[in-house]
Amino acid sequence: MPTKTETLRVPGPTAGTGASRAGKTGVLKIGGLIALAVLALIWLLPILWGITTSLKTEADAAGSPFKAPAGGWNFDAYLQVLRQGDVPLWMFNSLVISVAVTVLTVGISALAAYGFSRTEFRGRKWLFALTVAAIMVPGQILIVPLYQQMNAMLLTDTWAGIVLPQIVAPMMVFILKNFFDTIPRELEEAARIDGAGGLRVFLTIVMPLSRPILVAVSIFVFIGAWNNFLWPFIVTNNPDLLTLPVGLATIKNAYGVQYAQTMASAILAALPLLVMFMLFQRHIVKGFATSGLGGQ
Repeated sequence: MPTKTETLRVPGPTAGTGASRAGKTGVLKIGGLIALAVLALIWLLPILWGITTSLKTEADAAGSPFKAPAGGWNFDAYLQVLRQGDVPLWMFNSLVISVAVTVLTVGISALAAYGFSRTEFRGRKWLFALTVAAIMVPGQILIVPLYQQMNAMLLTDTWAGIVLPQIVAPMMVFILKNFFDTIPRELEEAARIDGAGGLRVFLTIVMPLSRPILVAVSIFVFIGAWNNFLWPFIVTNNPDLLTLPVGLATIKNAYGVQYAQTMASAILAALPLLVMFMLFQRHIVKGFATSGLGGQ
């Protein structure tokens, strides 16, 4: 037993142990940054290859991708694409269709998600399970029945025929429902005590609080509608209704595959999306990182 003059000493971490842990942490951070830099470079290589190829002549593009063009960099491929097709009209059609699909999809998905989140009704769990199961259904297998339905409704070769089949998005319903579940019900109950109805609560309480996730969902829906090639290609034959992906695919050359023009077409199609992503990048990250009211 220790005497009164003796004190018990509890062993603690030594300075050397702390320094070694700090060193290991620093090495792990540096290793993580190097790994991320390598992955970012791997992700960027195809994009850089596409840009450099689009700035070559067709003869240089058909050669080695690692060689600089003999005649220097140029924009001939872009000029050829713009001359052979009506790119401004195709961009306008894609913009109108993408905006319409985004607005309708987000509106319908938000209403459906709010109903699943807040309304108790018979068969609610089964209906939500069916909605989640619909996520696993490939859209390609619905092409034939959708076309038959649009044809029966006389909506082929129309704006409505292109837009309506794209507004059903089970994944967005699932994402929004999970977000609505995190919003405190007390806020809605307080609004109802003040006399607000269900629609007013949804529009004035739930929607403003859900702005980050709504922006993120809108961006992803817009990107999907902008890049959609198969459905607009099938449902319309009118040249005035061609979207940008479909219109660029109609540009062909009698001399076979034109690598520079193909890459220039891809860059033109992706450029608006790249600009939009750079402008709303913060909203995308915030929308999926925010839960409840933590980031408001």
